[in-house]
Amino acid sequence: MSNVVTVDLHPVFRNDRDIDNVVRSAIFRAAGQHATLVEIIPGKGAGTLKKRVLALLRQPHMRKLYRKVEEDPQNAGRILVHL
Repeated sequence: MSNVVTVDLHPVFRNDRDIDNVVRSAIFRAAGQHATLVEIIPGKGAGTLKKRVLALLRQPHMRKLYRKVEEDPQNAGRILVHL
């Protein structure tokens, strides 16, 4: 994979606004760097954080910024956003 931006959400998992800001800024930064992939790590846990991130990515203003979102088949605690 050429240019990959990785974001670990563990440090901000308690604050919804911080989660949104971190995910948004990572996608904007990746687009600016012409990255091909953003790797978001919500962790495995109960899945609440992953659901929140996926809901954010489904919003129309975010949907315009990427081609495809998938859960990493090898690691359930990772979301892959293809730009």
